[in-house]
Amino acid sequence: MEIRITADAATAAAEAADWVAKQLRSAVLRRGSATLAISGGTTPAQMIGMIAGLFTGWSHVTVWQVDERVAPDGSAERNSALLDVLRSEGAQIRAMPVTEPDLEAAATRYADQLPPRFDVAHLGLGDDGHTASWPPGDPVLDSPLSVALSGVYRGTRRMTLTPQVINRARHRLVLVTGTPKAAAVRGWLLHNPALPIERVHRRATVLVLDLAAAAHLPVGVR
Repeated sequence: MEIRITADAATAAAEAADWVAKQLRSAVLRRGSATLAISGGTTPAQMIGMIAGLFTGWSHVTVWQVDERVAPDGSAERNSALLDVLRSEGAQIRAMPVTEPDLEAAATRYADQLPPRFDVAHLGLGDDGHTASWPPGDPVLDSPLSVALSGVYRGTRRMTLTPQVINRARHRLVLVTGTPKAAAVRGWLLHNPALPIERVHRRATVLVLDLAAAAHLPVGVR
């Protein structure tokens, strides 16, 4: 795993955006198209806006969601609005079908449309060590499915790509900022098995941190 430490959250977002844009350019050059999976939450919004301006070949890119809250269209709980800027640039957006009456069937249909491997899978990290929508102790961590549903977590049920899909990606980016995440970052780097993010393979993974999130890194990591 490659670890990059930046001065602040804005610089971390810029570093992550530049890295993702480079991977997309490479994929389009090699294969004529690219696939990108983006996680929800508050941290990636700035990064996504920056990627939109750094990459110009969006008509060749399909963007998927790593996870989404089960909530009505237009709800502030939803993550899909984060991708509107990429849609406006010409990307094809594949939003998770979380408003369908039969969520299990909807998750299966979404899984059937996934690419064999994502070129880039973006992840975040919660203060409890969760990533994607893999809550600590939730059965979704061991699901044999490609797309699964978590239990209720922090008020909502979630639809999520599972570890096997994330780990098949050619490249993974984990973007983490802020002091509340520092302990979880340290736990992950020390291989704490209780943290859901420990399910993420380290090979071909880039971890971008700001100084606050990197505050408790193990000795020798910096």
